[in-house]
Amino acid sequence: MKTVLNLSQQSVIAEIESVLDTYPYHPYQQAFAIPELRQELITFVFSRIPCCYTAIEPEQACWLDHKLPRSPLEHQIHLQNLIHQGIYSIMQEKSDWISRHLHEIVQPGSEPSHWFG
Repeated sequence: MKTVLNLSQQSVIAEIESVLDTYPYHPYQQAFAIPELRQELITFVFSRIPCCYTAIEPEQACWLDHKLPRSPLEHQIHLQNLIHQGIYSIMQEKSDWISRHLHEIVQPGSEPSHWFG
């Protein structure tokens, strides 16, 4: 019995990570490390591209490189542009929520120590 794999999923996720690496840690990488926002970005991109599937034998699944074959430059640029648009859109739409959430993450470590009195 063959297994169906969504080849574009791994490729898109890898490209999202690559694009996010070009952004400053705060607030972008920090914000998209939040699972809900990362999933929202993935969904944003997937809703705007066609999917590519393949059927493989289960024993092949462990060694299969999940990346799509090298796509033409235009496709890669288009994908990167979608990712940048998604980052911008989500950051703008959820800016208040992101600020509160990141503040909550930073807050516990920013408390002064009681050790020094």
